[in-house]
Amino acid sequence: MIDDILADARNRMSKSVEAMKLELVRIRTGRASTALLDHLMVDYYGTPTPLNQAAGVSVADSRTLAVQPWEKAMIPIVEKAIMESNLGLNPMTAGETIRIPIPPLTEERRKEMTRVVRNEGESGRVSIRNIRRDANTHLKDLLKEKEINEDDEKKAQSQVQTLTDEAVAKIDQIVAEKEAEVMEV
Repeated sequence: MIDDILADARNRMSKSVEAMKLELVRIRTGRASTALLDHLMVDYYGTPTPLNQAAGVSVADSRTLAVQPWEKAMIPIVEKAIMESNLGLNPMTAGETIRIPIPPLTEERRKEMTRVVRNEGESGRVSIRNIRRDANTHLKDLLKEKEINEDDEKKAQSQVQTLTDEAVAKIDQIVAEKEAEVMEV
């Protein structure tokens, strides 16, 4: 039972770390990355569809993304979705390809982005702590039901805390790397 609780906590914590990584990938760093457009949805014949399922997205160079819709009729729809995405990007159509220049970030914008990165990191840490709380609650329930003794509960709680510390350390490392990447000129 204790092993199940620990395995579940470990699994959920690693998923939380991965989810936070995905959120950080979407934060713009001044470098072209197809991940910038991953969450973008386009209206594909009345159905909201992820952009990467309606068009090919690639990095043309370090400051430019290229989007090539599968159908010519999708070009204005994709352009509109990019403009309305609040990413601060201005797409330009060249034939059947939409080029998206990635503007360099100002110092003020970089600092704002680091605040966003820190907030994402804090959200990740909060979710890790919530998982720890859930695991400890399950352990206390087992103790109340007399399925484990106090020594086992204490030992399991220390193992849960070790898992928590490891996950928080990973999050801190990821946040520090992303902050450095955002502040890089």
